[in-house]
Parts: sequence; structure tokens; C-alpha cells
Amino acid sequence: MTSRPKDLLRFWFTYQDTVSRVEYLRHGVALMALKYGVDVALVALGTGTLWTPLDYLQSAPFVLSSRLSGSPAYLAPMLAAWTLPFLWIGISMTQRRLLDAGWSAWWSLLFFVPLLSYALIAVLATLAPTGGAPEESRRPEDVGGARPARLVPVLAGAAVGLAMMWLSVAWMDSYGLALFMGTPYVIGLVTGYLLSRGHPATAGQTHVTVLITLAVLATGAFVVGFEGAICLLMVAPLGAVVALMGGVTGRFLARRSEAPLRGAVLVAVMLPGSAALEAGDHPGALREVRSSVVIDAPAEAVWNEVIAFSPIPEPSALLFRLGLAYPTHARIEGEGVGAVRYCVFSTGAFVEPITVWEPARRLSFDVVASPPPLRELSLWDVAPPHLDGYLVPRAGEFRLIPLEDGRTRLEGSTWYEQRLRPEGYWVLFSDPVIGMIHERVLEHIRVAVEGRNGS
Repeated sequence: MTSRPKDLLRFWFTYQDTVSRVEYLRHGVALMALKYGVDVALVALGTGTLWTPLDYLQSAPFVLSSRLSGSPAYLAPMLAAWTLPFLWIGISMTQRRLLDAGWSAWWSLLFFVPLLSYALIAVLATLAPTGGAPEESRRPEDVGGARPARLVPVLAGAAVGLAMMWLSVAWMDSYGLALFMGTPYVIGLVTGYLLSRGHPATAGQTHVTVLITLAVLATGAFVVGFEGAICLLMVAPLGAVVALMGGVTGRFLARRSEAPLRGAVLVAVMLPGSAALEAGDHPGALREVRSSVVIDAPAEAVWNEVIAFSPIPEPSALLFRLGLAYPTHARIEGEGVGAVRYCVFSTGAFVEPITVWEPARRLSFDVVASPPPLRELSLWDVAPPHLDGYLVPRAGEFRLIPLEDGRTRLEGSTWYEQRLRPEGYWVLFSDPVIGMIHERVLEHIRVAVEGRNGS
């Protein structure tokens, strides 16, 4: 093959070309170097630290290393977006290399298993070819007109998803990559495979059927009370993208007449095994969300409202009205370092022992207890495990900065851990939500202080 951009994109992203041992190694090394180079640049720009190859052993795809604690808000989403195309390239090239080596393409499922994925890549870089051909030379072209039966593929894919949700959430209390990436991929794979087994379904038919499967799964999870509507809506974009990847893979495997038994065994072992490996307490990177407001009053007039702000009117923002926790007021017991501040939310109170007390300048506190971040929308009174211990506030701080014109810039910071995986995806929600909470508090303080001072 040539190295023209069009040919490279076809080679990386489609199933049209066989992948030999030499091509697998050559392209793999080049792509790893490209990804690593951009990762290093992004991390250096965001944190001023050097990202090393050893960090990949400590941090799975999309999961932030603790060394990235305190990184700017944009870094996690950028790393996540940059990783996604490499994930697909790795999967598609690995499947074609497996076929070229005479192995079943089902073994590509190991690509989602920590550490075993590296072992699979190393083995495939050494195996001699056996002449496995790409998809188009083995199966006839798609035919138009006839519609494949969708009921069995949809029900089977949804059943896999519900089983994995029960296993990972109810039994293992694990919200990791196996649940949020491995499971959608396998749902799409099972759906696409069964859809194309008896009829060469088109790519469009496969995509639509996979999305129908996800809708059935979400409806089932909502009806039986596995999850509430808010979290299902939040995970939908990531789940859809990964499931569509799996649908393409499943269609490919069916067109290759890959035996279903081997795949069923691998799925049954891989998903629960990956979830078990991820189970346990895995702290996330410490993140800071900072917000500010300018108040037309001196810092001395702002201080008392900061340490214990008055009741805030009920919110009008849709997210708060749908169940997202929102602050209502704050009170404090004692004065100075060692005093305890209680920031009361709609779901309970944050307990915040004071660590720095500098009147009219700075108030810092730890967070030793926190309420659930939301009340789920559900037909039942559900409290999924991810509402406790997966979004973990650690500390907060207010800084009062006098300005030359007699006004005060009030800054608020929250440091927290996001323990849902992949972190690079979930911080797209948690950072803005914490920013909304900051805005509600800071704007209330501004209005209260300026009202008292007649500004």
C-alpha cells in the first residue's frame, strides 16, 4: 500500500486491507509515537510535567494519573478525544492481524483487558502470516431491499447490558472501563453479529439496530430501577459511540463466519473479569474548579457572608429542578481555625472544618462529609452506588482580593476527585456542574452584600 493520506485512513479505519506482521509493527510503532508525542505536549502545556511511557502502565485509556492532579479543566477532555480514534485503529488493525495470522478475530476482545492487551499486541507483532484475507474477498457484497430480523439481536444485546449492569453495579460496586466502555462495545458487537448472521445487513441497518438496542437497554434499566434518567442521559453519548464501534466489529465477524461459541466464551469471561480487576477503591486525580465574581463592596463587608451565607432563593435552572443538588445556605459553629462550617444543600450538608482563617482575605476548609450529588429521576426510590463515593469533594477555599476602586473580587475553589471511569469523559459533566454551584453561591453573596451596602 502507498503512504498517501487517503490510503492511510483506509488502512487504519476500515477493514479493506489485510494487516501483515510488518505493517502491524511499523504502523503500530509510528502511531504510538504520534500519540505519545501529542500526549507529552498536552500534559507539558497543561501541567509543566513530563508524561513518560511508564504512566501508561498506571493509567488506562481515558483515566487520569494522579500525577495530573491540579491540571486545567481542558486537559482531561482533550486527552480523551485524542485517544478515541487510536482506540478504533488499534481494534480494527488487531482484528485483521489476527486473521492474517490464522487466529479468530474474536481474540480482539482482549484489547479491552488491562495488561492482556499489551501481551496480545506483542504476540501479534511476532506471528507469521497465513494469508488471511480481508472481509470483502470472503463474503458477498451487501444486498439492498431485504431487512434483517432485529428482535433477537436487540433483545440479546440489551440482555448483555442489563446483566453487566447488575454484575458490575449491584454485585461489584464498580463503575470502571469495563462498564462504561467494554460493555457498550460488547452490546454493539453482539447486536451487530446476530443481525448479520442470517442476512448481510448494511452498515446503516447495523448502526440503527445498535442504537435501538441501547434505547431498549436504557428503558429496561430505568423501569427496573437499575439507574435513574439523569445518569442514563449522561452516559448515552459515550455509550453510543463505543457501541457503534462494537456494531461494526460484530458485522465484520458475522461476515467472516466467525464461530459464535468462542466469542460467547470470551465475552462471558472478559467483561466480568475486567470488572473484577477494576473493583476496589481507586482514587482519581485531584481537580480544581475555580470561579469568581466582582462585588461592589470592600472585602470587610463581604467576609461575614462568605463564612455563613444567608438562605438562597429556590433555583430556576433546569438541572437543579431535575434533581441536581444545590446549595441553600451555610452556617458556622465557632470561629477561627478548627471551627466547623456547614454548607447545606438540597440533599444534605457538607461538613467543612476550617483550616485557614484570615478575615477579609482567605477562608479554607477540608470536606470530611458530603451528601449525594443529586436525586435521581426514577419510577422508584433509587440510590445507585455512584451517588456515594464516586464524586468526592476534598477541600474548598474562598479568596477575597481587594481591587483599586474599592470593590472586591471573590474567588471560590473546590478540589474534588472524580472516580467514575473514564475520568476524561465524566469531568465534562462534573466540572461544569461544580461551576454552576459556585455561580449560584457567589452571585447570591454579591447580591446580598451589595443590597446591604446600597450599591
